[in-house]
Amino acid sequence: MALNMVHDADGLPRIILTDPTGSSAEVLLYGGQVVSWKNERREELLFMSSKLSGLHFPLVLFLLQAIWKPPKAIRGGIPVCFPQFGNLGSLERHGFARNKLWSLDNDPSPLPPTNNQSSVDLILKSTEEDLKTWPRSFELRLRITLSASKLTLISRVRNTDNRPFSFTFALRNYLSVSDISEVRVEGLETLDYLDNLMHRERFTEQADAITFDGEVDRVYLSTPSKIAIIDHEKKRTFVLRKDGMPDAVMWNPWDRKAKALPDMGDEDYKSMLCVDSASIETPIVLKPFEEWKGYQELSTVSSSYCSGQLDPRKVLYGFH
Repeated sequence: MALNMVHDADGLPRIILTDPTGSSAEVLLYGGQVVSWKNERREELLFMSSKLSGLHFPLVLFLLQAIWKPPKAIRGGIPVCFPQFGNLGSLERHGFARNKLWSLDNDPSPLPPTNNQSSVDLILKSTEEDLKTWPRSFELRLRITLSASKLTLISRVRNTDNRPFSFTFALRNYLSVSDISEVRVEGLETLDYLDNLMHRERFTEQADAITFDGEVDRVYLSTPSKIAIIDHEKKRTFVLRKDGMPDAVMWNPWDRKAKALPDMGDEDYKSMLCVDSASIETPIVLKPFEEWKGYQELSTVSSSYCSGQLDPRKVLYGFH
């Protein structure tokens, strides 16, 4: 198993996963957050704010604390949103899991051992501090596995309390794209969505594929297990496969909101798109000692135009 734990100058731990093909992933114990995923050509596949990219992560965390005041998550990569998505509740936006220091999980059962795969198991347990703001006892586990052209995240939440509780959950995937105006998303056509720019009003998607010419902030409901994010300029398609998370969130702040976000560069919106695996519309309910599991797999395939149609449609619907 190719796992390398690095302690930076100030002792903050990060984990580097590598694959024989040359691909890699980097994970911080702060937030249990994937902050880098590179393919075999060393191309970065995840977006990171230009105000943070290129910096050593101890400096990133220092800036977060000094400039934007804690608790503050890192803008980019794959943050974990738990036990609340967005502002749909009384907790801080997107919950507290992304602002906590996680630990290595030495007992990830009942998941099978990963053996030859490059992976890491992380765990976050409720603390006395957490119980003051969210009085439920829990264990949140995350397995991150890297393989050729593929990054898999398995999330598990266990109720260790003596009463039921409910929560919402999302893996916020900041995908790196060449130019947002050259991106299209397939697999969500004809579905209902909640538009957060219209006070969560419910609409039905009318487009054959989703393209972008302005701010978007939507929660698509009852989504399929596969979604394709097609980057025409890079001739690359992200394929998002998921299970246990029926919703999909689409977010890009566009120019005006990007300028208003203190941890985002003015032009950053052009090179990113969030497509999240989520369970939002119907909160997950766990009885004491019950466990929920969510599965996400991100992969990349080459794509090109052919007779006006994109090859990724074949990826979505299983034709090869």
